[in-house]
Amino acid sequence: MNEPAITPELVAKHNLTPEEYEKILGILGRTPSYTELGIFSVMWSEHCSYKNTRPVLKTFPTKGDRILVGAGEENAGIIDVGDGVAIAFKIESHNHPSAVEPFQGAATGVGGIIRDIFTMGARPVAALNSLRFGELDNPEVRRLFSGVVSGIAHYGNCFGIPTIAGEVCFDKSYEGNPLVNAFALGVLRHEQITRGAARGVGNPVFYVGPATGRDGLAGAAFASQDLTEESAEQQRGAVQVGDPFMEKLVCEACLELLATGVVAGMQDMGAAGLTCSTCETAARAGTGIEIELDRVPQRAPNMSSYEIMLSESQERMLIVVEKGQEEAVKRIFDKWDLPWSEIGVVTDTGRMVVRHGGRVVVDVPAKKLADEAPIYFRDSKEPAYRETVRAFRLDGIPDTTAPAADLGKLLAHHTIASKNWVYRQYDHMVRDGSVVCPGSDAAVIRIKADSLPVMSAELAAKVGDRPVPEKYVAFTVDCNGTYVYLDPYEGGKAAVAEACRNLACAGAVPVGSTDNLNFGNPNHPEIFWQLKESVRGLAEACRAFAAPVTGGNVSLYNQRGALGAIDPTPTVAVVGIVDDPRHITTQWFKDDGDAILLLGAPVDAADPLQGLGGSAYLKAVHGQKNGLPPRVDLEAATVLHTTLLGLIREGVVKSAHDCSDGGLAVALAESCFSNQVARETFQFTGATVDLSTVTGVRLDALLFGETQNRVVISVAAADAARVVKQARIMGVPAAVIGTVGGDVLTVKTSQGEFSAPVAALHDPWWNSIAQAMSA
Repeated sequence: MNEPAITPELVAKHNLTPEEYEKILGILGRTPSYTELGIFSVMWSEHCSYKNTRPVLKTFPTKGDRILVGAGEENAGIIDVGDGVAIAFKIESHNHPSAVEPFQGAATGVGGIIRDIFTMGARPVAALNSLRFGELDNPEVRRLFSGVVSGIAHYGNCFGIPTIAGEVCFDKSYEGNPLVNAFALGVLRHEQITRGAARGVGNPVFYVGPATGRDGLAGAAFASQDLTEESAEQQRGAVQVGDPFMEKLVCEACLELLATGVVAGMQDMGAAGLTCSTCETAARAGTGIEIELDRVPQRAPNMSSYEIMLSESQERMLIVVEKGQEEAVKRIFDKWDLPWSEIGVVTDTGRMVVRHGGRVVVDVPAKKLADEAPIYFRDSKEPAYRETVRAFRLDGIPDTTAPAADLGKLLAHHTIASKNWVYRQYDHMVRDGSVVCPGSDAAVIRIKADSLPVMSAELAAKVGDRPVPEKYVAFTVDCNGTYVYLDPYEGGKAAVAEACRNLACAGAVPVGSTDNLNFGNPNHPEIFWQLKESVRGLAEACRAFAAPVTGGNVSLYNQRGALGAIDPTPTVAVVGIVDDPRHITTQWFKDDGDAILLLGAPVDAADPLQGLGGSAYLKAVHGQKNGLPPRVDLEAATVLHTTLLGLIREGVVKSAHDCSDGGLAVALAESCFSNQVARETFQFTGATVDLSTVTGVRLDALLFGETQNRVVISVAAADAARVVKQARIMGVPAAVIGTVGGDVLTVKTSQGEFSAPVAALHDPWWNSIAQAMSA
């Protein structure tokens, strides 16, 4: 097949700058072939190389006593959870594909993150997602929302992994560019950790999984450019097509093959497909690799070397096998009725060599391709809108005169409302490990002996009859994009703090985190300033909570034409351990007569906006997105979490729910009605709350302000005084604010009293998204 001549126009079409092309010429010492140009284009894209963000990412804390595989080392981070058991987890984005083709874009995002987990030798056991869309009054947004949720449900349900937690937020800034961030977690023994390295000169290289097609061509490069109407239409073919049933077979076959002990290295063919899997495995091992494209299974006729190398067809793996053990691969993959082909060999040259049709079409140094992309130190500048944000005051915002009605508006606000329309489409009980399902502050799963991958005979002999105690793992995902837009540093801190607060409310101690940095075009100094400042906040908070970053993903260029860039959205997933299942705590009130306590100050006295800056109340009731968001005192936050966990371990805390979007009133309402005891059955519990001792603050700030570091807990009435005393000794503000009971939520303040039947509050919260989607 004749290849086009390499021209400046062709180089630009591949999103390579003239300077980057000159660097390629220097590396090769010649003009690249068309296939080589495409390979450099995808490997040096932001999606694969992090060329715009690597200096910033180095500021994250990445070390910790529990870390077995750290950030940047492999496909996913791995953390020790004790007794020889470990968890592998990671979050990644599939934003651009989901904007173009929402069902397949979201579905293959789930498939890709699952592969990252079993590539490490772990069995995938749980998933969550973080989603962002425009407002649901827009029919196009409803189409995207429906397609994305359907795609996630399809892939996760068919594969057989519980989608057990997540978040969904709605804001006009995401109208043209939805965010789809997918997380997966898997379990394994320490000895089962698998590396994505092409070790062992002379070892054969196998391609396993379905045949390569033309879908997903250069998807990594597509994800590393601005999304426009023109590019979206042109790149529709860059959206992969997934098959979750095929992925299940590939997963089981790979885990079975790993148990034979014959695998020297394994890598999934995700972003950049065969290109990435070959050059990265060679670069990690310091070896070379040679492959023959005529041996690659192909489902389309006359595919060029460019198409084969850059295709991102799904559910494919590259496996390096110990020489002489080839029959094990053939036997196992034949058993699972999966295609396989021996396509190459590990060499000692340090080069990635690709042959097609009897000639060499690629010959490049693997390490320079995989690890030595140009690094950019982008200019940054504080955006002009920040001046307006800092100057914002509440003088022109009338205080609430109808608190019950405003509470109803907030509960119906789509970002706050129940996401049951979403999670009822997901199977969150498959595998029988789900302990706390969607609807509480954090999900909790149980890791059992049968959760772990099958052991090799050698490992089984080593382990013997050593029992595997059950482990309880909690996880959650958080980010308030409005906060980050208004103050990236404080917003970054708040994302981590809320995630860790959610874990504390569940009875868990954080052990690690993974983040997905979703931003606009980094070439714009204002956007790069947002990114730098938010990472500064994220990093500071991760250090404070001892939640080192084990990996993650950067998704830039999230903007679309006149709609502009998204709100900066550094999504953070944090994973924690619950030491004793008796300490697992949920957010809903339990028994009539229990005392309701507030841990933390009702309002931050040092905040001139009293917690209303950037709040859901300002947006939902007054139509404003402005003002500095509530600040996060990290020292106070860590003391609060330690105190709460201590009380939970004493066995005195019956429920715990953090105050976040919508403030204290929303937290109280959710504690009254979020106990779903069956599919359509809820246990409503009323509460009588007295906040009349809090004076000198606005009523809307007291009820709906989002002052940080606050948790609503319930305890037996007999324990209330002791709990308050213990919290205050620890330095945590604490007060008894009410009693559980009845079927009405009544709140008394210094400015009056309001009441609402719990059932009446529940209705808009439970149904508002479903009603919007049926419009």
